[in-house]
Amino acid sequence: MRISFLLHNAFGIGGTIRTTFNLAQALAERHEVEIISILRHREEPNFSLDPRVRVRALVDLRTERDDPRHRRPPKVFPAAEYRFDQYSALTDERIANCLAGLDSDVVIGTRPGLNVHLALQGPRHAVLVGQEHLTLDNHPPGLRNELRRVYPRLDALTTVTHADADAYRRKMRLPGVRVEALPNSVPPPALPPADSSAKIVVAAGRLVRVKRYDLLIRSFARVAAERPDWQLRIYGRGEEREKLRALINELGLYNNVFLMGPAPAMEAEWVKGSIGASTSSFEPFGMTLVEAMRCGLPVVSTDCPHGPGEIITPGKDGRLVPVGDQHALSEALLDLIQNDELRRTMSEAALANSRRFDPVPIIEQAEALFTELHEAKASGRRAKPPLRVRVGARLVNRGHLVRDAAFAAAVSTMRTMRRGNR
Repeated sequence: MRISFLLHNAFGIGGTIRTTFNLAQALAERHEVEIISILRHREEPNFSLDPRVRVRALVDLRTERDDPRHRRPPKVFPAAEYRFDQYSALTDERIANCLAGLDSDVVIGTRPGLNVHLALQGPRHAVLVGQEHLTLDNHPPGLRNELRRVYPRLDALTTVTHADADAYRRKMRLPGVRVEALPNSVPPPALPPADSSAKIVVAAGRLVRVKRYDLLIRSFARVAAERPDWQLRIYGRGEEREKLRALINELGLYNNVFLMGPAPAMEAEWVKGSIGASTSSFEPFGMTLVEAMRCGLPVVSTDCPHGPGEIITPGKDGRLVPVGDQHALSEALLDLIQNDELRRTMSEAALANSRRFDPVPIIEQAEALFTELHEAKASGRRAKPPLRVRVGARLVNRGHLVRDAAFAAAVSTMRTMRRGNR
């Protein structure tokens, strides 16, 4: 198949870019794959990419930023989408022309605004797939209304969590649209895993308000008071850097907490630590959680919507604490810091449990979905949605149950309880 991805800016840094690159280069093993970057601001992408994946940009900001069309607001890209200010009449024109000329079998949008373009202008011969890397509940009402209007023109919609897929099925009227959970994948690290001996807690991500690094730093003040031999290293860049630096100085943590800046290869930094930490108030998935676990780090995370609860098994490979609870966060960190055996046990579990996010099973799921939809469209029919069974509050594809140990365990427990009640 010929597969095309529409990506906001393939030359930036972010989780959507990284996961799109991972999926594209895995599919390139058997398919012809390209990434269409709407914007471009530098010569080469920040992330490495398999040379078999073609990358082309529609608007080069280095030479076209002052184009008069780029100063006029877009008419197709939805105004309620938070990237709206970066789009224009020029991007409207280039995206429309690009989609009109595509001969791809599958075209995949990677954010709501691009999914709107895809639904309205995508080639009708192709399978049109919208990806959601945020969550339905996080979209403003105006955007949800726009998506409700145009998403029925898509063939499929994928979300990164089962919880968000359930939200789309319950709250949006999308007749005939396949809604599937397709988690982000993380390749196995090239380095040996952490050995749990380093006295380092590692966190990574954009230094922005929603990540609540201020909470993490304040929580670590207690850790440093009880265990001054431990460090907290925070990787990333963003608008909160100076505020966080001031907080570190205010709390006298300059010998324990370090803002490390961005790291192009985070796995080399994860393996230097023994515990991963995430304090977000909102996390659509939680790529850094999986990355840390794949490097052998148990993770202490806030139990924010939606990702952490589907990644971490509390007490087995990490800890989940209430959002914003500084005391609970300190307690969870100290619990792992002060118990070497527990930390080693959780490290082993983190390595084992995180393998479900390996690209192989996730790529197989994506490839099966795209192939089924392509064959159905070629024959003039819609692909039937898979049979789902309810596990707790979630609807899960019966064929995927065996891939998820948590769901399989839940089903086993329910069956045992039913037998006991007979």
